[in-house]
Amino acid sequence: MSKPSEQSEDDSTESEDESAESDLSGEHEEPKKPYGQILAEEISEGLHEIERPAAGLALSAFSAGLDIGFSLFLMGIMVTLVGEELSKPVRELLVASTYSIGFIVVVIGRSELFTEHTTLAVLPVIDGKAGIGGLIRLWAIVYVANVLGCAAFAGVTVLVGPRLKVIDPKALGEIAMMAARHPGSTIFFSAVLAGWLMGLLSWLVTAARDTISQIFIVFMITGAIGLAHLHHSIVGATEVLSGLFAGQGITWTDFGRFMLFATVGNAVGGIFFVAILKYSHATRGEPE
Repeated sequence: MSKPSEQSEDDSTESEDESAESDLSGEHEEPKKPYGQILAEEISEGLHEIERPAAGLALSAFSAGLDIGFSLFLMGIMVTLVGEELSKPVRELLVASTYSIGFIVVVIGRSELFTEHTTLAVLPVIDGKAGIGGLIRLWAIVYVANVLGCAAFAGVTVLVGPRLKVIDPKALGEIAMMAARHPGSTIFFSAVLAGWLMGLLSWLVTAARDTISQIFIVFMITGAIGLAHLHHSIVGATEVLSGLFAGQGITWTDFGRFMLFATVGNAVGGIFFVAILKYSHATRGEPE
């Protein structure tokens, strides 16, 4: 009658031995990646994108400009549906939650977004593995293709949304006004914060170990950008162009002014507050 007990003890011992061997062989991953590893992965990915052929970059960036437009489309639907029926805090939270959808599609789908590259593509340059020329080439291709994708999706939104009776053109005008009708200094400093958060998003997505965590990070960071009405140059391009195309009082001057201050602000936020600071602490903070 003692054999089952002996067998159980043997199985337990074998399990413990296997666990110990697994720990010694390093099969169990640490719950958090070391910051040196995160930096190395960011540099490797940024360098890959800098060296990527122009056609591939352009197509991926155009796709990102289209895909991120779903943020505007769903925001327009939400603003139209909610109207003034709910309290302002509830309305703002609902709209901010839809703002994240386009970012989830783009970031998890690995399309090229300009505001990610204000950090990601800068790191190989700081590290000496790439030159300024390659960085400027990447920025130019991705930025132009992003904006073209945004313009195409804005046109589709203005054409389809009202015909389906899910988006009131006035909702598009309201969203566009919220983005464009601010002093230039306000747009700039707001965009610095948005660029800072987007740089952190890139860093945290690399730090995450699974897709569910990455989705949560993208939702959390971009939801914060939407809730605070911070200025993101690419989503904002879709927002302002939709108001322009819908004839809601937005002008080309409004669009150009918005893009100037938002783009520069996003770049400053991503470069200085994430790329330079993260690189500095990751390379100088390692124990000797």
